[in-house]
Amino acid sequence: MSERIIAPKSRGFLFLDSHPGGCRQLVDEMWQAVPAPVTAGGEGPVALVIGSSAGYGLAATIAGLAHVGIRGIGVCFEKAPARRTGTAGWYRTAATARLAQQHGRDMVFLNGDAFSDTVKEQVADLLSERFGGRLDFLIYSVAAPRRTDPDTGNVYASVLKPIGSPYTTKTLVFDEYGAPEVKEVTTAPAEGDDIEQTVAVMGGTDWERWITFLADRSLLADGFATAALSYIGSPLTAAIYRQGTIGAAKSHLEATARTLDERLGKTLGGRAVTSVNAAAVTQSSTAIPGIALYVGLLRGVLGDAMVAPIGQLVELWDQLTGARPLDLDDEVRVRLDTWELDPAVQNAVAERWSTANSDIITELADLDWFSAEVRRLYGFSVPGVDYTAAVETDVPWPTLTI
Repeated sequence: MSERIIAPKSRGFLFLDSHPGGCRQLVDEMWQAVPAPVTAGGEGPVALVIGSSAGYGLAATIAGLAHVGIRGIGVCFEKAPARRTGTAGWYRTAATARLAQQHGRDMVFLNGDAFSDTVKEQVADLLSERFGGRLDFLIYSVAAPRRTDPDTGNVYASVLKPIGSPYTTKTLVFDEYGAPEVKEVTTAPAEGDDIEQTVAVMGGTDWERWITFLADRSLLADGFATAALSYIGSPLTAAIYRQGTIGAAKSHLEATARTLDERLGKTLGGRAVTSVNAAAVTQSSTAIPGIALYVGLLRGVLGDAMVAPIGQLVELWDQLTGARPLDLDDEVRVRLDTWELDPAVQNAVAERWSTANSDIITELADLDWFSAEVRRLYGFSVPGVDYTAAVETDVPWPTLTI
């Protein structure tokens, strides 16, 4: 047993420890927010979620389990408790597995490098031995700093940089006393092979490799459907995001979707799409210059009208399973971001952005909400959790049972 009181300690938006009880309660909240499950006879479809422990991948996992009744495999890469607590994703996975078991969902979680062929082999073996040798759905939601190519051993590193020229933007920070400040930051442009490196990590190469790997083992069911989760975002952040190195990777991901869609349609009557999700506070998004300010202002404009990731992923599952028609744009993308990119909303956010400074930022942006959302990523500021009580940190990884 390793019980202790865990206080939130951070460096900027990065917290040094996670709270197991808060992470568990957060997962419970997400499950409870899912609409009544779709009724279906027999066992649920078999699904693989790659990147199942955080952000939209976590939402995809919980929405699939609670709303569609999926069974299958979640893959993520998390650190176990040691000198510090485990990562938040470690505790969220344990909590998700507990709920899945309580509701009779056969869901296995693997902790490892999704880019590696070793993990792909483990998934293929599980699909063959445990899930009848067929996969109905694959959700790909991977945000990573680097990737090792299984064929060559080359290591690629992704970067957050604009393309062509330096980019200066407003950004939101909090000083050592927690007071918000609006500052300007400048990011140097991509150089050398930065774009190619980022595309190699965050583009569609590994997604396509997963599909090919499983198809070569005859593990894809007729009508198999796959979705890779993506983001476009506001014109206010386009220079660092959609028009930057990450945007180049997202464009490659979307081109891969079109190639896979044609291939799967011919071989299995299947589909491959990208799902363009809307803004949210995630561990990945807080690292992008300007995004914290933008999301805080967006919340200031929309309030509770913002659609949380769990709600967006319920909509995606409904479209993938045929509960609702698959609604695609011309680029074979499911658009779950229309409420964010509504011209009236963007105009309101842009007006606030233009005047935002440290003196009036609390009037323009919902910073209490934003700060709480950042803390919730690590299991803090979750209602119903006693943060003055000691909590067990040595939570085991969900065991694979027969």
